[in-house]
Amino acid sequence: MDLELARQQWQEGNRRLRPSQRGHVDLVLAELRARVGQTFTLAELADAYDGADDWARELLDERVPDEVPHEPGTVADAAFHAYARGASDYRP
Repeated sequence: MDLELARQQWQEGNRRLRPSQRGHVDLVLAELRARVGQTFTLAELADAYDGADDWARELLDERVPDEVPHEPGTVADAAFHAYARGASDYRP
């Protein structure tokens, strides 16, 4: 995926996120740590973004079946947006 397009989607998801979905973002962040690790570049994070809507939906359905957000893709985007700040080549 194109890095700049991915970053735009992450930022938009973060903007659309409802306060009630913050806990869901934490779950996706934990999964990102497991999938991407602590040391990564933005390009590596963008690669991990491929299919994120699907695995985020599955994760949320498994962990909080009664609270799955209406738009798990928005939750995933917000999580990627937050996690991107830890990239070795992060720039605002």
